[in-house]
Amino acid sequence: MFKKIVWATDGSDGADRALGVAKSIAADNKASLLAVHSVEYLAGKGMALQDADDDERQVKIRKQVEQLNGEGIEARTRIVEGGMTGAAHTIATVAREEGADLIVVGTRGHTVLAGLLLGSVSQRLLHVAPCPVLVVPTA
Repeated sequence: MFKKIVWATDGSDGADRALGVAKSIAADNKASLLAVHSVEYLAGKGMALQDADDDERQVKIRKQVEQLNGEGIEARTRIVEGGMTGAAHTIATVAREEGADLIVVGTRGHTVLAGLLLGSVSQRLLHVAPCPVLVVPTA
């Protein structure tokens, strides 16, 4: 049923939990898996500053993809810039470009109110994705 799966990751524990689910679905369906990481920028005085920890996250994600390939799951990484539209729109665009059948994303465990105030990539993806979205909860 699923041939191309996007795993949206920010390197968090929630994203790592979602990887387990994405990996299982990919293995069961003999699907390829694309790890998508949207680089976000912090607002500065008249300039955009890249998150200082992002290089470490990218190394971690690339290692996770290497491990998937070692386990026989066809996987690759795509690092993209979130820009002004935000991570959810960027991930949806990549899924559309890649012809994804499914997006798997984790949550950070914010309360509903915090999700509304801070914004939630998973919630936004449900509205803008070109394919089904599987949201893996924290617990």
